[in-house]
Amino acid sequence: MKLEGKVALITGAGRGIGRASAIRFAREGAKLVLASRTQSELDTLAKELLDLYDTDSLVVPCDVTKAAEVKSLVDRAVFTFGRIDILLNSAGVGHLKPITELSVEEFDAMIDVNLKGTFYASKFVSEVMVKQKSGHIINLPGILGKAVMRMSSGYSASKYGVTGLSKAMTQDLMRDGVKISLLHFGGVNTTFWDKITMRVQREKMLTVDQAADMVLLCATQPEQLVLGELVLQPESHQL
Repeated sequence: MKLEGKVALITGAGRGIGRASAIRFAREGAKLVLASRTQSELDTLAKELLDLYDTDSLVVPCDVTKAAEVKSLVDRAVFTFGRIDILLNSAGVGHLKPITELSVEEFDAMIDVNLKGTFYASKFVSEVMVKQKSGHIINLPGILGKAVMRMSSGYSASKYGVTGLSKAMTQDLMRDGVKISLLHFGGVNTTFWDKITMRVQREKMLTVDQAADMVLLCATQPEQLVLGELVLQPESHQL
């Protein structure tokens, strides 16, 4: 098993890419720290992983917009498992609207979850990884963190922030044995699109499983290699 003995912390673990990635990490032998705002989703996932793979999971309800909660999450992970080898920042929210219709509250929510949440988790986990002299942080800026489209002003602002943050973190951490990966998926057929009013062909999007397969590929590269940046899009949705 490629991740045996590794500890992976996943934000947004209750659904979507985070959940599917947790299943793959567990299958490869990792111990898991599962975080999201919804306790019931985490409990269901932890039981499933225990039944399927006898996975040792720590469930921690956490709001990534609150720095103190994220710090507590990281502290609990280290207290329980002694280390953190992989961080997958998959918590995210999105609103796709013209800037004239996007509310201040919606914009703030995207910055708080997508950008600040990624910063908080990356900061506190990287402090642990620097002490270990090893670790891997995987961020999901998505395709709208690399390209823009109509109605994406607020969302792209938050995701371009994640891209810039990640690239700068690479320079800060590379000499301490900490690897950073950026995965630009788009679009992925998740519940994100349930409340989006623009017309999209969800059946032609990437599946959650296809995205999670790439997360696993990224996390299981040989120690001396890093998949720094990857773009994966359906042929019909290229930006």
